[in-house]
Amino acid sequence: MTVFARRARASAGRMHPELSLVSYTLLGHLEESGGCRATDLASHYALDKSTVSRQVAALERAGLIERRLDPEDHRVQVLHLTEAGTRILAQVTESRREAFRERLTGWPEEDLERFAAYLVHYNSAYEPPVGKGAAS
Repeated sequence: MTVFARRARASAGRMHPELSLVSYTLLGHLEESGGCRATDLASHYALDKSTVSRQVAALERAGLIERRLDPEDHRVQVLHLTEAGTRILAQVTESRREAFRERLTGWPEEDLERFAAYLVHYNSAYEPPVGKGAAS
């Protein structure tokens, strides 16, 4: 699993030099959720608010995300992908898919099916960490 995590971090850097695995993950969550507050990101990933704040600031400086007032509560700012953020996320996602396709080319069908079933099983057992600072 450690090797898998190292490869994921390295491949994210190769696919877009300015986009770390953490940045890619945060952008993906913002896309999937349709936007959320920075505190929601911190809670979802069990990170300190300061850690998320630094990541968010870097993504804002890069023009990949923006803050918008929540239409229901104008005191709350919600993070959303910008057009540039959406475009870069799509490019990196497609690059990752292509890399997986290349790695899996030539695998027998039964191995692919077994691998997919293992991934589904592995992901179904996932429970988000509870508390602050569980991962950084």
